[in-house]
Amino acid sequence: MGERPQDTGVRTQSTEKKMIATRDAYGDALLELGKRDDNIVALDADLSGSTKTAKFAKAFPKRFFNLGISEQDMVCTAAGLALTGKIPFASTFAIFETGRAWDQIRQAVCYSRTNVKLVATHGGITVGEDGATHQAIEDIALMRVLPNMTVIVPADATETTSVINTIAEHTGPVYVRLGRAKVPCIMPDSYRFRLGKAHVFGVGKDVNIIAAGIMAEIALRAVKILSNEGIDAGVINMSTIKPLDTEAVLLAAQASKLIITAEEHSIIGGLGGAVCEFLSENYPVPVKRVGMRDVFGCSGSPDELLKLYRLTPEDIAATAKEALKG
Repeated sequence: MGERPQDTGVRTQSTEKKMIATRDAYGDALLELGKRDDNIVALDADLSGSTKTAKFAKAFPKRFFNLGISEQDMVCTAAGLALTGKIPFASTFAIFETGRAWDQIRQAVCYSRTNVKLVATHGGITVGEDGATHQAIEDIALMRVLPNMTVIVPADATETTSVINTIAEHTGPVYVRLGRAKVPCIMPDSYRFRLGKAHVFGVGKDVNIIAAGIMAEIALRAVKILSNEGIDAGVINMSTIKPLDTEAVLLAAQASKLIITAEEHSIIGGLGGAVCEFLSENYPVPVKRVGMRDVFGCSGSPDELLKLYRLTPEDIAATAKEALKG
């Protein structure tokens, strides 16, 4: 579970864009929150160097709690701290936070509506060489199904910073999924995250791609491919998976012939599931889901895995072209 010296990541994009891991942005944002508010506390399950909560721990050792490799205890302790008026940020790898501690999250956080912020890093297959056991591809579904839980997947470091500041002021359970690898910054510096509101990069007449996390940037590259072939495509960054911005989904569906969802997660129960559930009941249109197709990941570099599981710009473009033929 240790860190490797290099962090590869999605590197086929333009070198003009800043490359920052969302977990790094989280560590910096949490540190700044701690400086402004004494009620901010941080908890970790013996992975603070990887989740970047170590920055907070160094600055505020009396407000940092390392619970060891005991995720269930971490979640319950966070709930207890929330009941005393503290604002706890509890972090570990996504696979451990949502999997090992699901019962505690359900009972002590969601059922009890405690003000706990679960910020998990190393989500998705771009964890890389650590392999399937460490690649969370079910976490969004596990959190999304819980009543009272808010689920957020930031697209880049800029959005992550805004998300962390926003949820600190929001009362109630929140799950934020972050990544390990460095990814390009696509959101403008002036961007401000709004809970439950998507960011529309553009609306296409032929196809609209609703994406979350690292797939937002990949979708933007897919739009360029499609544009070169005369297909008008748009991208919506749906960083809040729950509550879903149904207004943005409906707008995209009404404006085009096809909706594509793109996520670094199983197509079952995640963003694709949320979009399909809403559209099937309110505005049935053709939808194609790009994501992990009911399979586990495997060991490899992030770029290799994105290609293997067909999560590249070329794959999104090919999905769109094939669907539009029909």
